[in-house]
Amino acid sequence: MCRGRSCNKGTVIKASNEGSDRHIFIRLAGQEPGRFIDKGFHKVEMVVTDKTLLILDDDAPLRGRLRRAMEVRGFEVMDAGTVQEGVEMVRKTPPAFAILDMKLEDGTGLTLVQELRKKRADCRIVMLTGFGNIATAVAAVKAGALDYLPKPADPDQINAALMQSGDEMPPPPQDPMSADRVRWEHIQRVYEQCGRNVSETARRLRMHRRTLQRILSKHAPRD
Repeated sequence: MCRGRSCNKGTVIKASNEGSDRHIFIRLAGQEPGRFIDKGFHKVEMVVTDKTLLILDDDAPLRGRLRRAMEVRGFEVMDAGTVQEGVEMVRKTPPAFAILDMKLEDGTGLTLVQELRKKRADCRIVMLTGFGNIATAVAAVKAGALDYLPKPADPDQINAALMQSGDEMPPPPQDPMSADRVRWEHIQRVYEQCGRNVSETARRLRMHRRTLQRILSKHAPRD
C-alpha cells in the first residue's frame, strides 16, 4: 500500500490489492476529497468543483423547469433559447457541463458541440432529442457529446448522464416514466409543433385522425 505519491492525475491517496485486482484511489489535483467511483481495475476519487452548466432549448417553459431542477442538484446554470445566444455564452464563459437540444428554430445543438470542443475540450455534453432525431443524436455523440436522451427526459436521468464516469452507461432512473407516458408526451409535443393541428399531427405520426383525437382528449397516463 502507498499513500501521498504523485501521479499525472493528482495524488495517490491509497493503493491496495484485492485478489488479482489492483485498486487505486486518486485525489484529483486541486480538489477536495469526495466519493470513490469504481472503474474496473481502478477506483478513482472524483470530485467536481466546477458545476457550471449551459442549457440550450428553445422551449422556454421546459427550459425553465429544467434549469430549476438542475440548480436544486447543485449546478450553476445559464440558459439560452437560440443557437446564436448559446454560442455567445460559450465563447464568453465556457461551461463544465451542457445540456443541448438537438433541433432549434435557428439551427442545431451540434453547432454548440463543436464550439464547446474548441473552447473547453473537457466539457461534458448531453444531447436531448425528439424520437425522429436518434440517428443525428448518435452523430452528435461521435462528434463529442457524452450521451443523448429522448425528450422528455427526467432530470435525474440527465444528471446521471452528465456525471457518468468513462464509457459506462449511467444507471437507469429510480422511477422512470412508463412507456405509455413517454408515448403520450411525444404525441403532445408533435401536436404542439404542428400548431395544434390534428390532421397534420395525425399525418406526421402516421395515425388515424380519430385515434389521435381520442388520445388528445384523455389525461396523461399515470407513471
